[in-house]
Amino acid sequence: MATSFAERHRTIERNITLLAVLAFVVVIVGGIVEIAPLFWIDNTIEKVKGVRPYTPLEQAGRDIYVREGCYLCHSQMIRPFRDEVERYGHYSLAAESMYDHPFQWGSERTGPDLARVGGRYSDAWHVQHLTDPRSLVPESIMPPYGFLAKHELNQGDMRAELATLYDVGVPYRKDQIAAANDDMAAQANPDAPGAADFRKRYPTAQVRDFDGDPAKLTEMDALVAYLQVLGTMVDVNAAAANETLSKEKGR
Repeated sequence: MATSFAERHRTIERNITLLAVLAFVVVIVGGIVEIAPLFWIDNTIEKVKGVRPYTPLEQAGRDIYVREGCYLCHSQMIRPFRDEVERYGHYSLAAESMYDHPFQWGSERTGPDLARVGGRYSDAWHVQHLTDPRSLVPESIMPPYGFLAKHELNQGDMRAELATLYDVGVPYRKDQIAAANDDMAAQANPDAPGAADFRKRYPTAQVRDFDGDPAKLTEMDALVAYLQVLGTMVDVNAAAANETLSKEKGR
């Protein structure tokens, strides 16, 4: 029997057309098994209270984060393993990335995971770390990004970007899209004329000067605003309790 199997295997390996056809069949079957179940469930991501779309300033900061390649060294997904949870905090929930296009889970950790970096350090710490990483972390190999504090934020028309995100499923309201450009500036200046209206549109957002220079809106403002919101939208303890309760009800 073993000899017969070996002979069949040898026949497949030597016949490139047959090998290609069988490989194609295997890929098709595997794809169907993975994808087909998705058509019979209402939602692949369970919504979690607190998760909201990024503000225009946070979204601009996320764009800078992607532009500068930060995702190449920093993942944003804490796996549900004891060593990761003890180091970085509660494991990441799928809902926390539901408005990311694309998500920043990543696979490389030259630097620490940033899924829950929001609120862990002060704005001043982030500015100093981005300006001169080794002044705070001597062993860091991260390049300096001090130029972000010198570059005024110029993201173009944020209304168009939010409208595009809305088209792919991010639930921005019409008033949020219409006021995107004003809101981007208002979040970094509590004294701005539109700051009160911004707070109404994004009641849970942080409003302050992020880079330490209230005279101008910079790319540093945007990037720090983005970093400071990561992992702060969800009460992970409450979410974990609800998850446990749901599992117990399903038994």
